[in-house]
Formats: sequence, C-alpha cells, structure tokens
Amino acid sequence: MELNQLNGVKPSITMEQYKHSFTKSEKKIYQYIQSNSQQVLYHSLTELSEESGVAEATVLRFFRKLGFKGFQDFKFLYAQEMAVYDERHNEATYADKIKDNMVQAIENSHEVIDYDILQQCIETINAADDVVLFGVGSSGIAALDMQNRLMRIGKHVSAVTDPHFQFMRASSMNAETVVIALSLTGSTKDIVDSVEIAKQQNATVIALTNYIKSPLTQYADHVLLSSAKESPLDSGSLVAKVSQLFLIDLICTGLTIKNYNHAEQIKMGISKNTARKLY
Repeated sequence: MELNQLNGVKPSITMEQYKHSFTKSEKKIYQYIQSNSQQVLYHSLTELSEESGVAEATVLRFFRKLGFKGFQDFKFLYAQEMAVYDERHNEATYADKIKDNMVQAIENSHEVIDYDILQQCIETINAADDVVLFGVGSSGIAALDMQNRLMRIGKHVSAVTDPHFQFMRASSMNAETVVIALSLTGSTKDIVDSVEIAKQQNATVIALTNYIKSPLTQYADHVLLSSAKESPLDSGSLVAKVSQLFLIDLICTGLTIKNYNHAEQIKMGISKNTARKLY
C-alpha cells in the first residue's frame, strides 16, 4: 500500500521534525498522540481536545502548523501510515478481523445504551405525526432502512438524504416535527446545518451518533449513542453501519411493543399487499 504522504513525509516523522518548536500546549497534543496512536484515529476534534487537555482552537493550530488542513486531514494520512504498519505486523485474516469488529461493535453499543434516553426517544417518536430522518452517505442508507422499518409498523415517516432537500424540508418544520439525525461522527456539515435549521423551526431533534460531544449533539434534544468508531480509511464500513442498525432495531422494536396490535395489523396488511408482487 502506498502512503499518500504530506510532501513525501509520514505524519509521524513530520511531528518529530517540528517537535522542538512545539509550545507547552502543543507538546501535550504530541505526547497524547504518541501514547495513543491507534485511539487518535477514532477521536473527534472535541475528544482529542479533552483527552490532551488543550483547547480545540489550539489543537487546530497544531495541525495547521504541521502543514495539515486540519485534524481530519491529519487523521486520513496518519491512518494510512498505521494501516501500512498493521499490514506488516498483523497476521489475523481479514475475515476474522471483520467478524470480531462486528461482534465488538454490537457489544460496545449495547454497553453504552442509556435505556432511559432510549425510552424517551421511543415516546417522542410515538407521539409525533411528523417524523423526518436525516442522513447522508452511508448514514443516508441507514436512514432509508429506518424509514422502511418504521413504515412497516404504521409510522408516517420520510427519509431525506439529499442535503438541499434537507434544507428545504427543515425550513417547513414546526414544534410538532421530530427529526432523527443519523451521523456516526456527528460532524457531517450537511447534517449539522440541516439540524440547525430544524431547531430554528422548533423541531425536536434525536441524534443517533457515536460521539456525545460533537457539533450535531449541540442541537439535539436526545442523544442515543452507538459505539463502532471508524478510522478515516473505513468511512462507510459495514461494521460501523451495524452499530447504527442496532440502535434503529432497538427503537423500532420498542415502538412495536408499545403499539403491538396496531403494528401487527399494519404488518399483516403489508404482507398481504406485497404478496401480490410475487409469482
């Protein structure tokens, strides 16, 4: 695997080259990265700031000082460097790694579930007549899957995966609207911008994300966490999507239990009507 290096130099070497010019705060960031090289790939900017004990603005300046556009730019190149290392030192087969990662994603997500918040989300969605799902990219696929699940239990819902349509839909919302925003990082600008508009219209926002502190959660009334963090090289991976689908399944199953008779009636009607499409 070739490494897309910054001016031909690996990120780790770039840090070493600048090490003697680091300020006291920059040394904290450097030392944290050195001691947590793998974990850093899964951190948000806010998490790196908190873990290293340095302000977010200082963290951004640190990476720009090294020649990167920002933290995401650094993570992408650093992930490539770590991937090259892993290929040379990891003897596990990729099939075993994928299986282990999927199992771990569900187990970790199960551990971080706050069942009080889950129940609040179920109650909020159940009481709403206007439910809108926002997601882009791979999270948009998860949003479409959630739309399918909710429709099958009789919920009136729409999934919007185009950012421009999200802006339009958000602009027509009101206090009766519930928005479910799906974003693993919580830092997808299109989603955050759409949710900001929704909040201005007094909509209720439920965030399905991996990070408790992110730009998205600042606008959320309820935050439901999963735990399957991606490295920048794995964006859109099935492993990460499994953690989203786990949350979706919890919500939809909770709604089904709460409205069992109605959900069963709708499900039977859908089965009867879709059966006509089969030969």
